[in-house]
Amino acid sequence: MLLVSALSVAISASGPIQAVEQVDVGYDQLANGENEVAIERIESNEVLDADDPSRLINLGVAYAREGNTQKARELFRAALYSPDRQLVETSRGEWVDSRILARKALAKLDQVDAEQYTQVALAPSE
Repeated sequence: MLLVSALSVAISASGPIQAVEQVDVGYDQLANGENEVAIERIESNEVLDADDPSRLINLGVAYAREGNTQKARELFRAALYSPDRQLVETSRGEWVDSRILARKALAKLDQVDAEQYTQVALAPSE
């Protein structure tokens, strides 16, 4: 699953990249598989706006890992349609537009849902 790094770069809608800002978005906790701790840490971070794309994406990742795909889907959609747009660094060191990352995360959820449905549908009948 996708993780957003603790570094995010804000893109101004009217111009070039403004500044690099280091923000705590629970990256270390997610990288260590501490999903509940990441959720608590991100949700209690008063510095992050509620609609910050990095916040929304990483919360979505944590909730998806915890099995709450409905909440994850809501968060990824919120990041996709957020008026705020950022370049974010992924766990693979790639810089990606937050809307593209949110779209990929939604597609990943759809893929997992489809695979689970197929597994259920292919279960042998008694």
